[in-house]
Amino acid sequence: MTLATASERVTETDRGAGDGRRIDVSVIVPVSGRVDDVAELYRAYSEPLERMGREFEFLFILDGVGDGVATRIDELAREDPRIRAYAFVQSFGEAAALRAGIEHAMGAVVVTLPSCFQVSPDGMRQVLQELEEGDDVVVCYRSPRTDGIVNRLQHRAFHWLLRLLTGYSFKDLACGLRAMRREVASSLPLYSGLDRYLPALAQLEGYSVREIPVAQHPLDARTRVYSPLEYFRQSLDLTAFFFMAKFTDNPLRFFGTVGSALAIGGVAIGTVLAIQRLGGQGIANRPLLLLSVLLVALGVQIVSLGLIGEIIVYQRRPGRSLYRVRRIV
Repeated sequence: MTLATASERVTETDRGAGDGRRIDVSVIVPVSGRVDDVAELYRAYSEPLERMGREFEFLFILDGVGDGVATRIDELAREDPRIRAYAFVQSFGEAAALRAGIEHAMGAVVVTLPSCFQVSPDGMRQVLQELEEGDDVVVCYRSPRTDGIVNRLQHRAFHWLLRLLTGYSFKDLACGLRAMRREVASSLPLYSGLDRYLPALAQLEGYSVREIPVAQHPLDARTRVYSPLEYFRQSLDLTAFFFMAKFTDNPLRFFGTVGSALAIGGVAIGTVLAIQRLGGQGIANRPLLLLSVLLVALGVQIVSLGLIGEIIVYQRRPGRSLYRVRRIV
């Protein structure tokens, strides 16, 4: 199993499967991290699609998983033509797996599904029905939560920080079952570390996002505690999204504020020292003089970074829409 090249990607005018079927729903499963029985996963989540009468495909994107999982998915793909599998040469992260799946999806609707049981399989039917109501993206949140207090505390702390820093309020960004229109999925700026923020990225791009409650799967109830390195990475991802949400189009607002504050502090210290020098007090050997110069120089450099960022934003603005029109009456 190998990942197709860019020249093999599906175009907007080629939505049919290899056997002539027209695909309604493409289910993308990035296989990385926690992996449950992939055969059981496929049977459980494909059943609602069959009951709804939808033509569908499952795309398993293998992101550096073991040979056992890869062999099992390879067997499934040979047994069922509705399954396609792509294996990365090495681990590139879940964001890269999602991007690869979106680029190779043939359905008008794209559904992302984690490689483990998080919510009830009936959630597949619920997100698709809600998407038909007119929203661009529909995401699940696990409710009621049946897992331990540790999981719920981590969950609440993360979403509280997200709301505090960015103003975006979501109930369960870690839930991987999401449905969206293909053009929405193709336009999202997914890259390493931001796969969890897919609903927030869609909202940032101007799309409508709806959250719906779906029952948590019993297999998802076990306590999960990660390594300190994983928590550090997640904090960096949250910081990255904070800058994207607040300062993507106006980097000078951040860099200008920080740089100006430092420069003003340096000028204030220098002013006090100058007054003291005029009063006859020596300042040549005082550390505050050096601190004053450093603060002013650092503040000017940070403001300059903001100005450079503004120039970059200005130059790329013609290729990026700042708004989206839902309909014209």
